[in-house]
Amino acid sequence: MSTKTYEIRPDQSVELLKELHILTRDGKMNQDSRRKLKQVYHLFQFIEPLLARALQARGAVTLVDHGAGKSYLGFILYDLFFKSLPPGTGSRIYGIETRAELVAKSTELAKRLGFEGMSFLNVSVADSIESSGLPETIDVVTALHACDTATDDAIRFALQKRATDIVLVPCCQAEVAGVLRRNKGKSLASALSEIYRHPLHTREFGSQITNVLRCLQLEAHGYQVSVTELVGWEHSMKNELIIAQYKDLPRRRPSERLNEVLDTFGLDSLRERFFTPA
Repeated sequence: MSTKTYEIRPDQSVELLKELHILTRDGKMNQDSRRKLKQVYHLFQFIEPLLARALQARGAVTLVDHGAGKSYLGFILYDLFFKSLPPGTGSRIYGIETRAELVAKSTELAKRLGFEGMSFLNVSVADSIESSGLPETIDVVTALHACDTATDDAIRFALQKRATDIVLVPCCQAEVAGVLRRNKGKSLASALSEIYRHPLHTREFGSQITNVLRCLQLEAHGYQVSVTELVGWEHSMKNELIIAQYKDLPRRRPSERLNEVLDTFGLDSLRERFFTPA
């Protein structure tokens, strides 16, 4: 190649990188492509240790990617990690996507690349919980920019499938903001209502409190949760990365806190959503 591509790892699929527009059709890289590749590696560094730990524990690893879209994440993970695993381990990536045309395209690309351990299901995140096309347990569950309540469905899926690790980048959380907006008149007597009195603050606070509730929900199921920024993944303010690992931690305190937050901000109608049965 005439341009420097030292950032690309030796065993990466050039054809895949072209499909993802990281490489141009003639195999070149520009500054934007280099930045995109850096973003990919940044995301991969969070997920690779989780895959490696599951593989060491069981000899195989399964991952479900919710709201997969064009399966950008799934293909990169497969190319950088799954592709090198010995055949017959049972390791597999499942992409969940509602748009049939994207599922068909991803299926065709995986076949063309020889990525035999990839499957794509044309179902919603909510319906995937009962899908016969998925195993009863899953090691790692990801949901990057799954809009609004699809992230909550992904959490419910992960809890149902007893996932060891969960990686979430929430997006477009509107439900809590809507409840805050409807209940604003009842809450004006409280000084706390100033936090979300203005419409812009309602939206932003609704988004933040949604993620706080999600973290408490996971902790109430025994997970250890960390929250950080997925810097550079896309040009978006929705850049919060939630990583949860099952550690069978005490559940009572986060459950109590979850109830307190719901009560404090008049979100009682959402209690069932955040109190997923264990």
